[in-house]
Amino acid sequence: MGHPLASRRPRAGQRTRRCPPSPAARNFPGLPRCASGPVPYIGPVKLALRYYGDPVLKTPARTVRKVDERIRQLAADMIETMRAEGGIGLAAQQVGVTDSICVIEVPPAMEEAPTARPDLPMPLVLLNPRVIAESAETETAEEGCLSFRDIRAPICRPREVTVRWLGLDGAEQEARLGGLLGRCVQHEMDHLAGVLISDRMSAVKRIALAGRLKRLQRETAALLG
Repeated sequence: MGHPLASRRPRAGQRTRRCPPSPAARNFPGLPRCASGPVPYIGPVKLALRYYGDPVLKTPARTVRKVDERIRQLAADMIETMRAEGGIGLAAQQVGVTDSICVIEVPPAMEEAPTARPDLPMPLVLLNPRVIAESAETETAEEGCLSFRDIRAPICRPREVTVRWLGLDGAEQEARLGGLLGRCVQHEMDHLAGVLISDRMSAVKRIALAGRLKRLQRETAALLG
């Protein structure tokens, strides 16, 4: 899991200046950096999470047509939020946005089988990801979700998937993913399609969790007003 980071928010009357790259941008070259002209620099901001029962979580993502500063800032904010919440993955709907973007950060030490993952830089930002092939062999493992507080369930998924996506540099990438990284990517891609772990869990598990799911829906409804 990512180490929690303190959120940084803009101050009233903040001056415009040429900005250095944020710490996240130095570690991941595609993240926001002031390419030209003076802009207000606020750094990545922790966004509010959306929880089970919020309609945006069931809204399919829209294709990202252009990798611009808005998308780069969104990626940086999502990474900040994921780390602050102690997660290893986050999709746009979980912060109330419907662009097809998700972020992943699975430390190699968390993998039981490191050979199941390619040498990809972390954090990983995937724009318009899609599965182009999957293994016939499946695997069931317990999953949690930042949008389902304190709820976990066994979820069956393909053991490995081949995923194609765009990076923040606009270049197309492709990789065969397995292990925890492969499972995490599939989980976040489900979010982009409006599919939740409550849709994937068995009927027996859904019945067992019915009370907790209804309570979370009520809490979310109260938050939304």
